[in-house]
Amino acid sequence: MMTVNEVSKLTGVSIRTLQYYDTIGLLPPTEYTEAGYRLYDDTAMERLQQILLFKELEFPLKEIKTIIDAPNFDRSKALEQQIELLTMKKEHLEVLINFARKIKTTGVNKMDFKVFDTTRMDEYARKAKEQWGQTSEYKEYEENANNQSPDAQKMAWKNLMLIFVEFGKMKDKEPEHAEVQFEVKKLQDYISEHFYKCSNEVLKGLGAMYASGGEFTENIDKAAGRGTAVFVAKAIEIYCS
Repeated sequence: MMTVNEVSKLTGVSIRTLQYYDTIGLLPPTEYTEAGYRLYDDTAMERLQQILLFKELEFPLKEIKTIIDAPNFDRSKALEQQIELLTMKKEHLEVLINFARKIKTTGVNKMDFKVFDTTRMDEYARKAKEQWGQTSEYKEYEENANNQSPDAQKMAWKNLMLIFVEFGKMKDKEPEHAEVQFEVKKLQDYISEHFYKCSNEVLKGLGAMYASGGEFTENIDKAAGRGTAVFVAKAIEIYCS
């Protein structure tokens, strides 16, 4: 665990900014000390890296939060797209630097504004955003998130994790057990009520994500015990079939 002061020194992000990120629900601390100080674990730091990468690409904070929190967010794919966009940005800056040097050494012979054209980069960013937010579930999630206060969003996620805690208590049962399957239905209904319509197809996709080894797996296992995410994924697969 790292304190907010340690995170600030490591990342260069001011303490006030980290506090603001917490206030708007963009980067909640992992936990608080008894004295009320913020503490951050490795998962929170990975989330901060994603936030800072999106910020480098000039995404608004509200948009970053919606993208990262979306249930269909693919961290690996997003990273590939971020690398591509950053590479384009780097190439664009190199062209501008060379253009400025040419002006310095030879003067301006003609009014050339093509070097300022960012159409290619803007088009790629637009398509990437469409991939992150094209599904009806994402759009419904985004609309719900925009209409909720940060506290309400935190509570919705907290109660969702409590459902996984219940799954964690059932790991001694078979995934097809009636009690486990009832909990899957409870999970599906909760997602539909608080986030977006969760069809069996969507639920099956979520199950695969839960067991993918990424941030979802880490968060579920941290809250409900090691192996819970994979257990839930198996139960969901049975439920949907």
